[in-house]
Amino acid sequence: MDNLTHTLAGLMLARVGLEKTTPRGAAMLMLAANAPDLDAVVWFSGTLRYIEFHRTYTHSLVFLPLMALLPILLVRAKLSWRSYLASMAAVLSHLLLDWTNAYGIPLLYPLSAHRFSLDITNIFDIWIWVILLGAVAATALVGLVNGEIGAAKNTGARRGWAWAALGMLVAYEAARVVTHDRAVAVMSARLYEGAPPRRVMALPNATNPFSWRGVIWGPGFVVIAPVDLLGEYDPMTGPGAGHLYRIAAPVPEMDAALRTPPFQVFTRWSQAPFWKVTPVEDGLRLDLLDLRFGTPDRPGFTHVSAFVDRSGTVLRAGFGI
Repeated sequence: MDNLTHTLAGLMLARVGLEKTTPRGAAMLMLAANAPDLDAVVWFSGTLRYIEFHRTYTHSLVFLPLMALLPILLVRAKLSWRSYLASMAAVLSHLLLDWTNAYGIPLLYPLSAHRFSLDITNIFDIWIWVILLGAVAATALVGLVNGEIGAAKNTGARRGWAWAALGMLVAYEAARVVTHDRAVAVMSARLYEGAPPRRVMALPNATNPFSWRGVIWGPGFVVIAPVDLLGEYDPMTGPGAGHLYRIAAPVPEMDAALRTPPFQVFTRWSQAPFWKVTPVEDGLRLDLLDLRFGTPDRPGFTHVSAFVDRSGTVLRAGFGI
């Protein structure tokens, strides 16, 4: 998830009572809720390193105890079992929220590189912002009203709104699981080119929980089509009709590309790979993209390319070439 969401989740955890575990508890918890994203600094070393290391060690349950210790040291909070467990809870909130995204996290890294993902929420989700920012606004409004009428500060209302926000967040995520499963079922029930799908993915929309981006694999093709749970599902001729893309036949040049470091990193990370093969002068251009974040027409930044000559030699390979 985005860091505004993580920060607000940490604030809600503070307000339900975890901030009382130490002086500067709220600051500690908001930092802890963002701590796993310290690995985002690898972005400055290039896309290859970002793909390779972002959401790895710092997003693992194995390293959670270490990540929980850092915020305590940064704000010079009181180190105790109570504050340490509170910090761990905030770090865990980060992992749970990231688990809901299609990007996924390797919860068991480095024991296993498998990425767990629920595919139910976008990295930016407007309704999660509404829930969490609504609790902040409601608390501020209650404080303003109490100040106007001269009433004593009401910490109970502050705690109540925080509990309500966390409860609504859990309920929202549960509803997304239900609608995600429904979208998968709708896609799975159709025939594509006269054949049942071999695999389907339903990818979330940032604003509409009933709208999903469907990715359907069939024999020799992939269909990318919108899924509107409030309307009829017609993947190829309905409103906003989808597109069918033919899967490239394997060629020896693919093996050559896969031996290069950029392609090795990308294949370990990608959950929905798709090859594009384009003839160029004296060889082939090979593009490998991830259909979770782009299409063959618009692959976005999550694709890697290689130029291979007729002798099978990779002339160059990397991101953004």
